[in-house]
Amino acid sequence: MELRKVRPQWPAPEWVEALCTVRTGGFSRAPYDSFNLGTHVGDRPEHVALNRERLREELGAAGGVLYLNQIHGTAVVEARSSMTGLPPVDADAAVTRERDLAVAVMTADCLPVLFFNEREPVVAAAHAGWRGLCSGVLENTVNAMKADPRYTSAYLGPCIGPSAFEIGPEVREAFIERDPDCRCCFAALPSGKYLADLPALARRRLTSSGIPADRIYGGDYCTYTRTDLFYSYRREHVTGRMASVIMIRS
Repeated sequence: MELRKVRPQWPAPEWVEALCTVRTGGFSRAPYDSFNLGTHVGDRPEHVALNRERLREELGAAGGVLYLNQIHGTAVVEARSSMTGLPPVDADAAVTRERDLAVAVMTADCLPVLFFNEREPVVAAAHAGWRGLCSGVLENTVNAMKADPRYTSAYLGPCIGPSAFEIGPEVREAFIERDPDCRCCFAALPSGKYLADLPALARRRLTSSGIPADRIYGGDYCTYTRTDLFYSYRREHVTGRMASVIMIRS
């Protein structure tokens, strides 16, 4: 049975393989049902291993899939297939030029961003929770690709949407400190809190890094409201993780 997934709608060349997994079609049991890829959420390790192997086979990733120990920071690692058998490194983004090696980020409300450059064989995946996004993880990823950003495309994967992501005023102020013109990405609530638009904030950071606005895609799936498709930490707390993955195919 073919693995159910979300395919980025972007003009990627044939050598780019990219997808975002959904919560269905795997081996995990409730509350992780059923295609959980996170080893740190309390799921049975053998079920996670089966799910990860199914994803690797779906991708045709002969070099494996590199998962990270995501810490809501800004570190970017240069991925090599030799790293897939080692303990995961502390980082929130990975860049690779190696063929048949998939780089993955896991999310359950945070924003995953996938990248390719059409003129150079380089791809990347970044995990952009609000802390990492605010601190510059996307800018660091673009820089680590070492390719002209004018020819880089980015896909904003499933994340908590602007109608559901409630934050405190201190989060809004942290973004405004870095980008005073980003006030348009927040909507005030009567409670004194705000709704934040993660995809809109990400687009601002990506364009400021040199990626043209018309090369930024996605941002239209909400993990919080699409209970049929996605895990959501804010909705369920104890839940699984999806993966957003990209690879250079041979």
